[in-house]
Amino acid sequence: MANLSKKMPIKRLPMLPAERALKVIAGRWKAVILYHLFDRPRRLSALKAMMPGITQKVLIQQLREMEEHGLVSREIFAEVPSRVEYSATRLGLSLEPILLALCQWGQHHADELNEMDRLADCIIRPRPAPEALASHN
Repeated sequence: MANLSKKMPIKRLPMLPAERALKVIAGRWKAVILYHLFDRPRRLSALKAMMPGITQKVLIQQLREMEEHGLVSREIFAEVPSRVEYSATRLGLSLEPILLALCQWGQHHADELNEMDRLADCIIRPRPAPEALASHN
């Protein structure tokens, strides 16, 4: 009997691993949202303030898709008014070096086309290894 507790993905994902990865992180805002969740959990209003060009509807849609694909988790706190925080999961955090490589490639591409003046900064702060964090506790 099939495990019914597992959610089905929003859309059927491609069978080729590279195409699957691109499909999961594709979208105008997903990499930006993840970037802002790499260092700590954030509320919806904080994410919206960090990305003034995104509508709330699109932000929620992108967060739901990333949650469904296991990149983001949502925690609802039993408070009045209720508080919801989004955070990158271990799977989402595993994209950090990939997004850093994409950032560096984008900078290289812009440099090759003499368009460096048109780029925004994309700084991904290195995170201490889990072992280093455990030794400080």
